[in-house]
Amino acid sequence: MSDTQIVWLRRDLRVADNPALSSAAKRGLVIAVYVLDDDRAKTHAYGGASRWWLHHSLESLRVSLAKLGIPLILRRGDAVEELTTVAKETGASSIHANRHYEPWWRNAQRALGGAVDLQLYDGNYLLPMGAVTTGSGGQYKIYTPFSRAVRAAFPPRALAPEPQPQTAPDTQPASDALEDWNLLPTRPDWSGGIAEFWNVGEGAAHTQLEWWSDHVDDYQDARNLPSKDKVSRLSPHLHFGEISPVQIWHHFQGKSTKGWQVYESELIWRDYAQNAVNQFPLYARSNYREDFDKLEWRDPATDPAAAHDLKAWQRGKTGYPIVDAGMRQLWQTGWMHNRVRMITASFLIKHLLIDWRHGEQWFWDTLVDADYASNATNWQWTAGTGVDSNMFVRIMAPLTQSEKFDCAAYIREYVPELSGLDEPYIHDPDEYSHRPKSYPAKIIGHREARERALSAYRAMKG
Repeated sequence: MSDTQIVWLRRDLRVADNPALSSAAKRGLVIAVYVLDDDRAKTHAYGGASRWWLHHSLESLRVSLAKLGIPLILRRGDAVEELTTVAKETGASSIHANRHYEPWWRNAQRALGGAVDLQLYDGNYLLPMGAVTTGSGGQYKIYTPFSRAVRAAFPPRALAPEPQPQTAPDTQPASDALEDWNLLPTRPDWSGGIAEFWNVGEGAAHTQLEWWSDHVDDYQDARNLPSKDKVSRLSPHLHFGEISPVQIWHHFQGKSTKGWQVYESELIWRDYAQNAVNQFPLYARSNYREDFDKLEWRDPATDPAAAHDLKAWQRGKTGYPIVDAGMRQLWQTGWMHNRVRMITASFLIKHLLIDWRHGEQWFWDTLVDADYASNATNWQWTAGTGVDSNMFVRIMAPLTQSEKFDCAAYIREYVPELSGLDEPYIHDPDEYSHRPKSYPAKIIGHREARERALSAYRAMKG
């Protein structure tokens, strides 16, 4: 009988184009293992929305693997210890895994590689981290030259073949029951809107890709319009590895439209974000620009007014309709339109003068596509604290953004108190004296907020 091979799954919950799974299947009888290791990630263990997605993604993957005769073993605890134990129990000669670059997984890979024969592959990004370097051999820190270098290095790797069916092993290691992990919310069950909005799993990812094929050409113009359904919604499928960016790239080869080129840039941004975290592992916790450590943020832990404002932002009750629509969409569906993510993030940081890390943590808990690298990179870009970021003094005007990007229908969908308002009143009901009693007044005026933010910035610099 062929040697037993273990495949360690994390954010690569797919059968097709899975280099670790494909390579393991060529060497022997495969057993797939997923370990829920909350302690290792500490502040970035999966949040509530991601845990909901993980449950359903593992359910879907178990069915797909079973068709190939591959058992899926679930364990909870320290990943290195559990994998080492399963290797001993099965007599596996090797463990195969796709590389992950979050700091806790890099530590786990080093530790596991010291205990067993660990074979690592590049499976989750367009190019391996470090595949493109500057003229001096260093790592890129700025997106634009990074993106040029990535495009110059294309094409990405070839797609990894799907494993051939195998005879399932007669005896298998003990496995936890997925239901015992309690990944789904119960008291209360707040997931109804998420379940209605999403289909989960590898098959759902490819169905969504086919839908996106018919709409990607419109992406350049429509991507900034929250009221239009013209974005891919592939981000959670990418995050959990139900589909790979390489699969998407190859799917669209032959297209040369502006829409595809813009979308390709965003896939490259995903690589860029991971490249930044690979260089700066604590990017989700620390300002890259250290002078911002001196900025006097309003602290919700010590300032009741700041705590009130943070809660209003989280609940979508700021009195700014576009901000509130975005935050309520997030809570209801586990996702938010990209343009509105920028507006809501900027509002927290600059209008409310609350540290970006409070926003990063809220998004981490409520997004189904909460990705350590992308979440941190996007928040630091908005805050002006990142390695490549917007300037802090560029303060986004949410009411202007709402009107400019035709957000009326979007607001009506997620802020029903305002559904009876026509334009332009719906964008700023306070300004036009059209605010219904059921909708809160602005928690701060735009000019007042702008001046407070600029004053704090000047004090930091002075």
